[in-house]
Amino acid sequence: MFSISGDCIAPRFDLSPEVIIVTCYDLKLLEEPRSIIVSDVSAERLCDLALHEDVDIVICGGIEEQYYQFLTWKKVKVIDAVIGRYTDVLHLAMDNALQSGAILSTNRSSGGS
Repeated sequence: MFSISGDCIAPRFDLSPEVIIVTCYDLKLLEEPRSIIVSDVSAERLCDLALHEDVDIVICGGIEEQYYQFLTWKKVKVIDAVIGRYTDVLHLAMDNALQSGAILSTNRSSGGS
């Protein structure tokens, strides 16, 4: 589960207006990623959603220690302090190369200016 804002990882887990749920196995997507718009955004709501969706990994920006501890206690791996575009982060995660604190370039090239 990725907490996102626009096309990037949300800077704060508790303020993420949207999450993306991805199912993959053996470095391949098993189905199209699902986007869920979160009403009443809160860390508690996102933790409940992660447990309800039975996710194995939460990828986010900043997360409060109590929610980090809660998720890891529930056997959900948390990769936090991640900055970058969701698609770039997804590729690293699928390659099992994503680590907490990863900063990926978010520069957008305009292609012909």
